Amino acid sequence: MDDHRDREALLSRGWCRFPFDPELAAWVAAVLPRARAIAADPANRTAWLRSGGSWFAGVNVLTNAADGSMPAIDGLPAIPPLTGQAMRFLREMMGFGDLPLDTGQLSICYPGYPAAPQPEESEAAFRYRRDRDAAHLDGLERDAARNRRLSEAHAFILGIPISDPPPEAAPFTIWEGSHEILRRAFHQRLHALPAQAWCTEDITATYVAARRQIFAECKRVTLPARAGEAYVAHRLSLHGMAPWPPETHQRGVEGQAEDWRPIVYFRPELPKLSDGTTDFERWLNEP
Repeated sequence: MDDHRDREALLSRGWCRFPFDPELAAWVAAVLPRARAIAADPANRTAWLRSGGSWFAGVNVLTNAADGSMPAIDGLPAIPPLTGQAMRFLREMMGFGDLPLDTGQLSICYPGYPAAPQPEESEAAFRYRRDRDAAHLDGLERDAARNRRLSEAHAFILGIPISDPPPEAAPFTIWEGSHEILRRAFHQRLHALPAQAWCTEDITATYVAARRQIFAECKRVTLPARAGEAYVAHRLSLHGMAPWPPETHQRGVEGQAEDWRPIVYFRPELPKLSDGTTDFERWLNEP
C-alpha cells in the first residue's frame, strides 16, 4: 500500500484502485444479503429496473448511516461501519475527514445489458449507452428543456463490488485525464460569474464539447473488480458502465455461476457553505 502513489494516480489519471482488503470484505459479506433482498423486492424492481430489465439502477436504496453501517432488520444481519484501506485513504490522505457518507447506490447489471432502450431514451441515446458506456459526469441535472446545469457537488466516487462476476460483466469505465479537461472547460465557462450563480447557467454546450474532446484524446479504461476490492474515481471524471454481452456470460472467478454484477457506490456531497448553498467553487477548483 502506498497512499502517496494512490493520491498521485487519482489526481493525474482520475482514478485509483485498492487490492483485496479483509476489512472491506467483512463489510461486503454483511451487505450482500441486504443487496439480494433489495434486488428481489417487487416494489424495488418496479422502481429501479431499466434497459429492458438488464440494469437495476438502485439510486440511494441502501439505508446506511453516515458511517456506512445499517442495523439488523427483517432477519438480515447488522452491517458494520465502512472501514478499510480505501476509506482511510479518502479520509486521511485526501482530506475528507469525517465527511458523512450518502445513502449508497446499489447498481446491478445482468447479462445482456443494455438489453433495450429505456422508455425515455431516444435511439441516439440508446446507441450512446451501448457504444459510449452512457459516459457522464455525476452531479449534473437536466431541466424540462433538456439543458444541463450543475446540481450536486460530490467529493469523490467510491465503487465497492460485492460479488465476483467475470471481468466482462459491465465493468465501471473511466476516461483517464477527463477530470482536468472538464475542469478547464467549466472554469472557462463560469469563472467570470459569481459562484452562487453557477447552478443557474446552462452548461450544455460546454459539457458536450468537453466530452467530445475527451473521447478524442483520453484513454478509456475498464475497472473490473472483485468483492473485497474497491476503486475511487475523481469527482470531475467522465465515467460510465460497459455493456455485458450475453455471449460472455460465464462462470465467476470462484467457480460459481454469476448472473448479476452488483456494485455499491458512494458519492457524498461536499459540505455546504455557511449560507446553506452548494460549494461549487471547491468542487471545481480543489485537486
